[in-house]
Amino acid sequence: MKYGAIAGGEKTTVQSAREILENGGNAFDAAVGAVFTSMVSECNLTGPGGGGALLACPVNSDPVLFDFFVDTPPPQSKKELDFFSVWVDFGPEQQEFHIGQGSVAVPGNTAGLLKVHERLGQLPLKLVLAPAIEAARQGIVFNEAQGYINEILEPILTHSESGKALFAPDGNILKAGDQFHNLAFADFMEELITQGADFFYKGRGSTYMLNAVGQNGLLTADSLANYKVVERVPLKSRFNDKTIYTNPMPSVGGTLITFTLQLLERAHTTSSTDIMNLVRAMQVTSAARKNSSTDPNDNYHISQILNENTFERYLEQYRSLQTAAEAGNNPPSSGSTTQVSIIDKAGNAASVTTTNGEGCGYLIPELGVMLNNMLGEEDLNPSGFHNFLRQQRLPTMISPTVIMGNDGPELVIGSGGSNRIRSAMIQVILNLMKNMDLERAIQSSRIHLEGNVLHCEPEIPIPDEYELPEGMSIHQWGVQNLFFGGVNAVTPEEAVGDPRRGGSGLIC
Repeated sequence: MKYGAIAGGEKTTVQSAREILENGGNAFDAAVGAVFTSMVSECNLTGPGGGGALLACPVNSDPVLFDFFVDTPPPQSKKELDFFSVWVDFGPEQQEFHIGQGSVAVPGNTAGLLKVHERLGQLPLKLVLAPAIEAARQGIVFNEAQGYINEILEPILTHSESGKALFAPDGNILKAGDQFHNLAFADFMEELITQGADFFYKGRGSTYMLNAVGQNGLLTADSLANYKVVERVPLKSRFNDKTIYTNPMPSVGGTLITFTLQLLERAHTTSSTDIMNLVRAMQVTSAARKNSSTDPNDNYHISQILNENTFERYLEQYRSLQTAAEAGNNPPSSGSTTQVSIIDKAGNAASVTTTNGEGCGYLIPELGVMLNNMLGEEDLNPSGFHNFLRQQRLPTMISPTVIMGNDGPELVIGSGGSNRIRSAMIQVILNLMKNMDLERAIQSSRIHLEGNVLHCEPEIPIPDEYELPEGMSIHQWGVQNLFFGGVNAVTPEEAVGDPRRGGSGLIC
């Protein structure tokens, strides 16, 4: 490759990263610029008002995880909140989502991306944001995947009058083939170039944000001003003689991915073609998560599942093929999340996952920004809504990951898909270990265990009923669907975006 390998959730997103690399930027410049572009081209998945994480593996330097996921605001127990549910027609079933001004957590994407650029970028911010600004001003054309997501999220995108004006300008939700402009967002990015993140967290932008949330939300000026991007040491493990770096606590996704891979490796079932080995590993992992996620104010408790004594107990359960303890249904989510993976010509690697949840239903009209609904995401609030005691980082499933070999990064990977992130990424990694090329590894059909329901894409060999643990049923999907994640990944030789979410990849 002359400049790098790039994979992202949409063609315009990927092309913006290519432009930045060709203009002399490194993987971190390209990742930051691509994510801001995705806030236009994949605006129903991510935005400045959401949260995320970026795993950076600079050449000749230790990897670092930039944690800029959302914070809980300070609790205000007696406040009457604008917090309600809407039903979304998600594929073969309807799902309930909680939105409103009271669903908005303290956003992190804007602060985090600008911090990554400040620490590791080499181009001026003006050049890094230029493709995103052009996309917002000139407009993009929604692809099939984005048009589909607009349709299923229509009740949320058009809840407010400003949302209707942006996403349904002629009265109908924008669909595949329609052009989308966001001039206010272009102006917002121009402000970031001159004023930095303070504009959004302490300046005029924060005033706009607080006005949008209003008196029936929980955001405060102090919670915005106190938000901090945290640089963490990545969670490190060994798998198949490779080193894996991923998102550490208080994120739960990286821990659960590591846990499942270790189960498979230490039981010597990594290369097995028996689908039930993977199903049981998923079942044990879900039980381990449930057993270690009991305190909403202790996000680090889940780390105990990797302690040797605790892990051995679960490993023995997996080896003996015992049915795991009842895991319960994982809370539903459409997984409004997107991923950018990049390796540049020097060998720098960046994996960045960002999300806006499904959006809270309210726009900041002056900025063209939909705020997140993370306080209404059941998967992030397993003990119930609004039970936090202080401003703290919410746990998340997002898991930007890099697999290292002796000569540097061999795989940069991540996925959208909420609680399907871990099942999607694990299956792609296992497929690669079975000597599939990256395209086949990503495009192959997947499974996902949701409580006691085993979801299967087409072409999955369905287990006989007698093989299934007691109480487990199968939901056979007729087509591959974005429900099963959106893995975008690169190697030094390959770049593949997941077709389930309209992904794109290129070597340049």
